[in-house]
Amino acid sequence: MNISLKNKNAIVCGSSQGIGKAIAMQFAESGANVTLLARNEDGLKTVLKELKNENQKHGYLVADFDNSDNLFKTITEFLNNNPPVHILVNNTGGPNPGLAIDANVEDYFCAFNRHLICNQILTKAVSHGMKKENYGRVINIISTSVKQPIQGLGVSNTIRGAVANWAKTLSFELAPFGITVNNVLPGATSTQRLQNIISNKSKKLLKDENEIEEDLKKEIPAGRFGMPEELGYAVTFLASDKACYINGINLPVDGGRTLSL
Repeated sequence: MNISLKNKNAIVCGSSQGIGKAIAMQFAESGANVTLLARNEDGLKTVLKELKNENQKHGYLVADFDNSDNLFKTITEFLNNNPPVHILVNNTGGPNPGLAIDANVEDYFCAFNRHLICNQILTKAVSHGMKKENYGRVINIISTSVKQPIQGLGVSNTIRGAVANWAKTLSFELAPFGITVNNVLPGATSTQRLQNIISNKSKKLLKDENEIEEDLKKEIPAGRFGMPEELGYAVTFLASDKACYINGINLPVDGGRTLSL
């Protein structure tokens, strides 16, 4: 099976590092025109240079998901001056670890804005062009906490569930226009966020970070952490025409760690 994204225009959020970068790299490898989106312009410039380019049109947008008004202006201006977007990957860093009961109301507002509100702004903006093209892929990078809440990630568990239900609702509404909406749920993946979680657990439990890491791996049937590029492969398939009949799903990419069906 040949998976090609040639002549497809994609926006990948959170693509200056980690999972977002890996997705952007795989999209470019598969022939897509990739627009990176993140707040770190230096990081975006670095990734842009690394993207495979065979007469493709790559670029980047600088936007901070803590400023939804600015994000709206940025995406509106971009769409007014560029061809329609066929693929949107909604992806942003998760809320800080901590117990749900200990979180401030502001923590919930901030996470809700970063994840659901910004996702809505981007998806609504690009959906008009997707409808005209009769082709669209909206792929949300969420978390396995959608299926099984993760202890110590109270705000994240809460917000991820909201995003998953939002996405499922959109999958009903947009399917008649050739647009699919799916969620990819990363498990423990070798990123800076995972390292931060390990470090926080180490300090809280007064245990060595290597010991924390090995304990986490024991919870994974595959016996290891995932690699960002493995998420990239899954997302690239969902973004392709080969996945046209897959819609409204939550796809765990977690080495079998999630216990629920």
